[in-house]
Order: sequence, then C-alpha cells, then structure tokens
Amino acid sequence: MSTSESVVKVMLVDDHILVLEGIRARLEQEKGIDVVGQATDGLEALERVKDLKPDVIMMDVSMPNMNGIETTKIFQERYPDLKVLILSMHDNREYISQLMFHGAKGYILKDVSVEEMVSAIRTVADGATYICRAATETLFRHGETMEPVESKLTPREEAILSRVAKGLNSKAISNELNICVRTVETHRQNIKSKLDLNTTAELTKYAYDQQLL
Repeated sequence: MSTSESVVKVMLVDDHILVLEGIRARLEQEKGIDVVGQATDGLEALERVKDLKPDVIMMDVSMPNMNGIETTKIFQERYPDLKVLILSMHDNREYISQLMFHGAKGYILKDVSVEEMVSAIRTVADGATYICRAATETLFRHGETMEPVESKLTPREEAILSRVAKGLNSKAISNELNICVRTVETHRQNIKSKLDLNTTAELTKYAYDQQLL
C-alpha cells in the first residue's frame, strides 16, 4: 500500500492501559492514521486481528499470557502481509534480533517523538523496515562488528544493499537509482544468495560492518 494514497489502519497492543490510551490519543490526531482497536496481550491481539484487519500492529514485547516475540512469530505465519512494529522500553539486542528474525518490520523505543512514531508506522505500512537510531546502535555495539573485507558485491549491489539497510523498499530504491523495480528485486535476491543472508537484520548488520551506511 502507499500511505500517501490511503489511511493506515493501526492496532495497538500493550498490557499497560495508560500507555495504550496515551498512544491512541496521540495517533488519533494524525491525518492518515486510523487506530482501529487495541489489545492488552498477544492472545487477545490474535483474537481481535481477525475482525479488525489492521495494516500495522504496533506492539510491546513484555506482556502477560503471550509476549511480543511469540505473537510476532504467529502473526508472520498466519498473516504474512500484516506489518508488525515493535514499540518497547527495552533497548535489548537479543529482543531486537529475535523480533526482526521472526518477521517484525520495525523496532522503536517508547521515548521516540510522536513524529518518529508516525514515520515508523507509515514506513512499515509501505513495506520497508524502520529501526530507530537507539535500537540500531544497540544492535551493532559492544565491538561486535568486524573489519571490512573485500566485498563480494558489485558496486550496484552495494548501492542497493545500503538503501535496503536504510529501510527503503524496492520501489523507492528504483526511483533513487533510476532502474526498474524488477531489476532491484533481482539484485536483492543475488545479494542474499552471495552473502547467504536472509533477514533484513542480517543484511543491515553486513552493510554496517562493511561501512556501507
């Protein structure tokens, strides 16, 4: 979908009612975003999503009954087109890695501005990935990056990978590089094959390690 052409339907999932109501009140003031419902844990979210049919689920990680990681995994299996955006207070590398591996399209912290929250919602709704700066730094800190080695990729593939790592979707990349979407998709598949990587988090880490960002 294109967020510039249609309303993004959002469902909120958090076990803290005050947090839910506060975020809902903020988002309901935003043009182009419709908060269609809310849930207080993963099990309730799985029940409600069938009727609410949101485009984006904005969900916490730590919740009773079923946490955000397990819920994200089930959403990916049952509703592969549904976009999951994690909104958490936890700046935790393991959480971020697991959630992105299981299909979350974005990860932001609860102290982000409402403007960044809205930007993240619209970005993941369009099919791209959004990880806030603090979460990105957590993902790649503690000396876990490696020294750049001779790249396995062509300059064109590196240009595409750097944009994938920044959260651009294939259409946006095609516009920037003035090539067709099908060519971008072919390059993306070649990149994954050459690097033996599959997830956006893995590709982003490789781009970071190779100083492509």
